[in-house]
Amino acid sequence: MNKHQVEGRMDQATGKAKEVAGRVVGNEKLETEGLSDQVKGKTQAGYGDAKENLKDSARKAIDKI
Repeated sequence: MNKHQVEGRMDQATGKAKEVAGRVVGNEKLETEGLSDQVKGKTQAGYGDAKENLKDSARKAIDKI
């Protein structure tokens, strides 16, 4: 697991907490900020996943040589 995967998933969790808190207290700005953080986190985690998959594929290709 790389830093992008970890940070992305942390942003997703933080964003979900903000979204729920905003919904509970009726703060639309906080709720929207939470949704935005979730999208940011999902994007960053996806980048980290792709990077990790590429690294794994390269290792497998090298092992075949």
